[in-house]
Amino acid sequence: MTNVFENSDQPYADDDAGEAAIHGVSPLASGSPPAHGGHEQVVFCQDAPTGLRAIIAIYSTALGPALGGTRFYPYRSEDEALADALNLSRAMAYKNAMAGLDMGGGKAVIIGDPLRLKSEALLRAYGRFVQSLNGRYITACDVGTRSEDMDIVARECRHVTGRTVPNGGAGDSSVLTAFGVFQGMRAAAEHAWGTSSLEGRRVGVEGVGKVGHRLVDHLVEEGAQVVICDVNPGAVERVQEKHPAVEAAADRDDLLAGSIEVFAPCALGGSINDGNLALLNARIVCGAANNQLAHPGLEKLLADRGIVYAPDYVVNSGGVIQVADEIGGFNFERAQARAAQIFDTTKRILAIAGDEGVPPAVAADRLAERRMSEVGRLRGIWVGP
Repeated sequence: MTNVFENSDQPYADDDAGEAAIHGVSPLASGSPPAHGGHEQVVFCQDAPTGLRAIIAIYSTALGPALGGTRFYPYRSEDEALADALNLSRAMAYKNAMAGLDMGGGKAVIIGDPLRLKSEALLRAYGRFVQSLNGRYITACDVGTRSEDMDIVARECRHVTGRTVPNGGAGDSSVLTAFGVFQGMRAAAEHAWGTSSLEGRRVGVEGVGKVGHRLVDHLVEEGAQVVICDVNPGAVERVQEKHPAVEAAADRDDLLAGSIEVFAPCALGGSINDGNLALLNARIVCGAANNQLAHPGLEKLLADRGIVYAPDYVVNSGGVIQVADEIGGFNFERAQARAAQIFDTTKRILAIAGDEGVPPAVAADRLAERRMSEVGRLRGIWVGP
């Protein structure tokens, strides 16, 4: 394991492993990576026998240990993997702060195709690296990893959450992620239309995987008209088999250009970019994906057009609330009650944004930074051994 930089403004060190070919698909990283100096610690991990190449990024431990999932993905380069880890770990710090958790923000990425590379040995090797950080980073599931994988990581590491129910975990965190997004969407609807009801509203959901299909369940139950799209035709078919009234769009652009009133990005990052912004007809953007806006500045363009953007890391925090609850012994009702508070948090952010004349993303950032500063400062008060 190599600590490439800790509280340093110097560029990260090149690594020969970065020259290896990766079977890539669309990059996950969106926008420019944050400045390295903003992160407390970034470590590069490599175990040649298992093929493990991982990056663990710790953005902040001001509120507590850095909590964030492990993403297993076939990045096209080490640069792309690093950018994703930096962006996601920063977002986790803000997400955990706004969720009211006593957790800092971190994220890990494993470079490679999980269908080809994932093995018990690799996951256990990764667990050894996480354990070496002595609790500064607590890992969980993300794209490409499952609760069963966390059970394997936990055989080498104590700092693991998101485990299976038989092993004392909370199981699939998509349950409360989707629930929280639904609460945030209801709050955005109340802000935009004066009522939190989504009955009769036309909602477009991009990505109907683990979280997206559960969000569709909530929306259909609420009486919304739902249109979906997904790069996986099988995912669309499964939703339509369960909910025959759900419509399907050909792709994201087709979805955005349609007569939807709410756009819910629940796939990968960068759903809204300079190329498709003009297509967006929805009054509200509220979804589960991380880093939904392709670059900074788009939040202002949305606000200028009167589009209500519910900050992604606020409304999609139900999953991290679920896995954080697991650390103290999981109780679903307690975790769900905390995730339900996403409604009030979203309302507060949208109200502040309106009062101060700033985009909701800016209002959310300010609240998160204030909590990290004010509560994090208390850790410097000496209370004795």
